[in-house]
Amino acid sequence: MQTVKWNEGVFTPSKIICVGRNYAAHITELNNETPTNMVLFAKPNSAITESLKSEHLGEALHFETELCFLVKNKQLAAVGLGLDLTKRGLQSTLKEKGLPWERAKAFNGSALFTEFVTVNDSYHYQFSLKIDGKETQFGDTKLMLHNAEQILAEISEFMDLEDGDIIMTGTPEGVGKVVANSTFAVTLMDGQQELLSHQWQSL
Repeated sequence: MQTVKWNEGVFTPSKIICVGRNYAAHITELNNETPTNMVLFAKPNSAITESLKSEHLGEALHFETELCFLVKNKQLAAVGLGLDLTKRGLQSTLKEKGLPWERAKAFNGSALFTEFVTVNDSYHYQFSLKIDGKETQFGDTKLMLHNAEQILAEISEFMDLEDGDIIMTGTPEGVGKVVANSTFAVTLMDGQQELLSHQWQSL
């Protein structure tokens, strides 16, 4: 079983719950419709990896940088950043046929995470992704269609969240293809204060 780190210890998520279409600009860049209800899907523990790959079983992968929360005692206890890797071509085909996204979203190695830090009281954060030094994505919780507390409440209506489970809150605009031999650097901010940073080298 794959684990993630927080300063309170090492946790083994039983599942990852992801929010889709939570930033208006990202909805526009993919030419999607704005949903009337919160879009939720899941990744298994086996999706977690420390290796950022550009392909899976011969299919190209796209990156999505997301603010992530770790759950403890059924509350949002810690915050970090993650990469939601997607088989964009396959996802588009599945959507057109009205089929589930798991083959495009929940495969082995489709989720990478930084370490986590304890949450603040407001759940207000900013985050960024730079690829080879160029800012590619920037997110702010003020731009999310559904805020962290709304997301937790809606998931909790129909699913138990166990200690260590992770919620990925959606990606801002700027997603794209993972190119091998690139440096992905993410930073999490609380206003002017940097909370954490992390780098991955794509394979």
